[in-house]
Amino acid sequence: MEIRNKKVLVTGADGFIGSHLSEALMAEGCSVKAFVFYNSFNTWGWLDTIAKDKLKNIEIFSGDIRDPNGVRSAVKGVDIVFHLAALIGIPFSYHSPDSYIDTNVKGTLNVLQAARDFSTEKVLVTSTSEVYGTAQYSPIDEKHPLQGQSPYSASKIGADKIAESFYRSFGSPVVTARPFNTFGPRQSARAVIPTVITQLLEDKKEIRLGSTHPTRDLNYVGDICRGFIALSRCDEALGREVNIGSGKEISIGDLAALIVSLINPDAKVVSEDLRKRPEKSEVERLICDNRLIGELAGWNPEVSLKEGLIKTIEWFGNPENRRQYKSDIYNV
Repeated sequence: MEIRNKKVLVTGADGFIGSHLSEALMAEGCSVKAFVFYNSFNTWGWLDTIAKDKLKNIEIFSGDIRDPNGVRSAVKGVDIVFHLAALIGIPFSYHSPDSYIDTNVKGTLNVLQAARDFSTEKVLVTSTSEVYGTAQYSPIDEKHPLQGQSPYSASKIGADKIAESFYRSFGSPVVTARPFNTFGPRQSARAVIPTVITQLLEDKKEIRLGSTHPTRDLNYVGDICRGFIALSRCDEALGREVNIGSGKEISIGDLAALIVSLINPDAKVVSEDLRKRPEKSEVERLICDNRLIGELAGWNPEVSLKEGLIKTIEWFGNPENRRQYKSDIYNV
């Protein structure tokens, strides 16, 4: 499928990955409609930081993914939907699980219903490697069992299965994109890499983290966006769940040590119980088997972990970029 000159809707366009994807889709020649979360300040999240000459070419739609009427209005007239809108913080899902069901499951249902009604050409639903839970075998391929180890992951499993049901029941042209851990500029402070970087840049000598032994498969946001775009072009991916990941793993402790070495080698990492997940909820190991996306869509990661970290540190190095980050508290 050729996406150039297509009108595309990006839900969650005000967020970390969504804002980068919106820019990447414009670069591909798409007409971008950005679904942002309505608020009384009329702020558009990270889209507000995009250069004005780019932003003027994005159609902004303010709404709530939980509202089916607003979602229908947003989906009407678009060719492709990239559905990224979600609640994603795992610790907050322990606190407010209802909101995750409403946003992640019902929000996905709203998108799929609207796309079906308007015969949208393709819908990419964003999953997460968290649906796999702790690896039962590695690397993790798309046949790995799903495990709801947090209310967040359970809500995303539900959303994935709703997407599968629409493909099987109605022939909806759905692809479920399953990115592994993503990092880069604009990522929120609830994630480990911004947590470490912002503490170091505020000249803290002790970097406070949760558990440091779990491993993650880390991917620069630009690579993840290329993965989404590759899958949007790939008709062979319809009805499938497809991993996007590097196939490499690193422990949180080793990751923190690498970031420390790039900013302030004298700093020390301290593990705090407050920041740890409940024992049975902790995902101990994530590492992606990325063969399927390579076979179907020809995608491979291009940015190494170290290169991506340097880019991310450079962005956070601008005090204006980290003005809203609160490095002195635990961000859930």
